[in-house]
Amino acid sequence: MTTARSSGTFAIGGDLTVNRLGFGAMRITGSGIWGEPADRAKAIATLKRVPELGIDLIDTADSYGPYVSEDLIREALAPYDGLVIATKGGLTRHGPDIWQPVGNPDYLRQCVLMSLSRLKLERIDLWQLHRIGPDVPRERQFEAIAAMRAEGLIRHVGLSEVSVEEIEAARKFFPVATVQNRFNLVDRTSEAVLDHCDRNGIGFIPWAPLDKGTLAQRGSALAEIASKRGTSEGAVALAWLLKRSPVMLPIPGTGDPDHLAQNVRGAELTLDDAEFRALDEQGRKAWKAGG
Repeated sequence: MTTARSSGTFAIGGDLTVNRLGFGAMRITGSGIWGEPADRAKAIATLKRVPELGIDLIDTADSYGPYVSEDLIREALAPYDGLVIATKGGLTRHGPDIWQPVGNPDYLRQCVLMSLSRLKLERIDLWQLHRIGPDVPRERQFEAIAAMRAEGLIRHVGLSEVSVEEIEAARKFFPVATVQNRFNLVDRTSEAVLDHCDRNGIGFIPWAPLDKGTLAQRGSALAEIASKRGTSEGAVALAWLLKRSPVMLPIPGTGDPDHLAQNVRGAELTLDDAEFRALDEQGRKAWKAGG
């Protein structure tokens, strides 16, 4: 059976080793990432399938639902034998597809404490600032996070949707273990951030890793490689990400156990250099052309 173990491993923060192909738990919520999933039993079944497929890194956030994703993870998987549950805080929700960043230090502490309670954890292995809030200076946010890390509430700290300059500003307060920015075949906006993470041993968690844009059409390199290899285009897109950098930690999300198993096939698929270059070139052209 194909498992995520074939993706290789990465040590988050230098001491928290996970298989490189993880699972993103945003899509186990309702439409607009709001409320309960349409099929709760299927969402629970998907989560239970995660460790069976060798995935040991689950990425979630208190804002998914809000709270729904963390609650379902606890229900399906606590006490998390061998699993790393990474979560995020710093975004408030006021309705479907509405996200408002708040960086008030008291609010960030509340985010951490409530996630600990919902997930039934004594310490969060990887807590990520979902966005740097515009309401207070970023230094106050970083100071609050550093204090929670020193207190033992957080083991490792990550950042989401940040620039190289912001990563370096944060590193004055705590080691940055991971960065979670949007990145895929047809969105290279964070290429410089990825390269910076690569040079500094920082895990890079690409969100929306399966976005294929105009490459999802007949005759594209993506379609041809998938056909030749007898696998899905999504698996090929994940294989490209895994080959792109040793710090890459893709977290494709789904609320369907079969789709989850399909994604995991990307862990065992090794692209040759010619395939990688063809995908890279077509993806870059699509990105420059707007997708």
